[in-house]
Amino acid sequence: MKIIVGLDIGTTKVCAIVGRKNEYGKLEVLGMGKAFSEGVVRGIVTNIDKTVIAIEKAIAEAEEKSGIDIKIVNVGIAGQHIKSAIHHGGITRESGEKEITIEDLHRLTNDMYRIVTPPGSEIIHVMPQDYTVDYEEGIKDPVGMTGVRVEADFHVITAQTHAINNIYKCVRRAGLEVENLVLEPLASSLAVLSEEEKEAGVCLIDIGGGTADIAIFHDTIIRHTAVVPFGGNIITADIKHGCKVMEHQAERLKTKFGKAIAEEANIKEVISIPGLRNRPPKEISMHNLARIIEARMEEIIEFIHTEIITSGFQDKLAGGIVITGGGVQLQYAKQLFEYMSGFDTRIGYPNEHLGKGKVDTIKSPMYATGVGLVLAGFKALDYREEYHKTSQKTTTYAPKLSSKKEKRGIDFFKRIIDKTKELLIDDYNNKQRYH
Repeated sequence: MKIIVGLDIGTTKVCAIVGRKNEYGKLEVLGMGKAFSEGVVRGIVTNIDKTVIAIEKAIAEAEEKSGIDIKIVNVGIAGQHIKSAIHHGGITRESGEKEITIEDLHRLTNDMYRIVTPPGSEIIHVMPQDYTVDYEEGIKDPVGMTGVRVEADFHVITAQTHAINNIYKCVRRAGLEVENLVLEPLASSLAVLSEEEKEAGVCLIDIGGGTADIAIFHDTIIRHTAVVPFGGNIITADIKHGCKVMEHQAERLKTKFGKAIAEEANIKEVISIPGLRNRPPKEISMHNLARIIEARMEEIIEFIHTEIITSGFQDKLAGGIVITGGGVQLQYAKQLFEYMSGFDTRIGYPNEHLGKGKVDTIKSPMYATGVGLVLAGFKALDYREEYHKTSQKTTTYAPKLSSKKEKRGIDFFKRIIDKTKELLIDDYNNKQRYH
């Protein structure tokens, strides 16, 4: 049975998830390992040694809980260095009478990996949009059609070469190999979005510790990706400076008492936290805490809303916004997104494809990327790839018979042919006799 391991190397945590498909086609999580991440800043590896230690710790815990010896992983990549752009490509086929095949589309897609990218960057994903066959536009899937000229618009995603190399270096130094490198918001989309939402038009926002990753879908196809260089850690930093507390205290204040809307906090309520050595406890106003959080959350949402407008799909998001990641666990985060963006918003839990498993905590939004990285080993990022694989399997070809069956079949047809010859010869002889 196929077993996939997803490795999410995040700003706040490194998480390894081991999963397999059960008999119902749902993902069964066999084990999970987690370690505190110190070597990653805003999605980029800044300290190789610390990141390797965190990976080793997370993998060791996942191995212990799952009983699986882990050697190969699907790894996520994120960070402000991620860029996306639309490029146009085309191929000319030898004959316009023959049907367009999957191989033709693969040749067209592979050609896009040869386009020139900015210095120091390389392509990590090429996602086809709509196809054009002999100047007939707006075709989603041209396989089976006839035509000479096949063109398409492609959503091309690039990342900095040194950022990619550092991820590979960390994974290999931890004794592992990378099977797939997947953009994190695409991985998260596999875990939390339904096919209906992707068809209607939806914006996925994954708020992590260092960044907020954006992926916009319409007509079931990925249309726009972007990264906002702010996440949960900058809110923690604001609390640390605004309330004059230690960083670990600021993080605890945010996760335990934080509210994204200041009006919802009680003005009279006060939180008491331990003071430094030989100093009295410090009192923090819940209302002031909420105001600090709300100010930064509003800024993050404004950046996200600008990206939605830039994408050109602002009026095509019938599915609204889905927010996921550790940053959405703030109270009233969903409501603040609705107030500021005007879109219906829901929190994305990674249970869309989950079956019964050993780990219940996996259903938290903070593990959406990790679950998605496991799912990326079982399903394609583009639904059309999945369809093509299925159609190839179900195509009916004449089955090759085993030698005994083949011999019996040949003998059977030989007897019929011989008998037919005899009847024809007898009939001819009879006619000659009467004439």
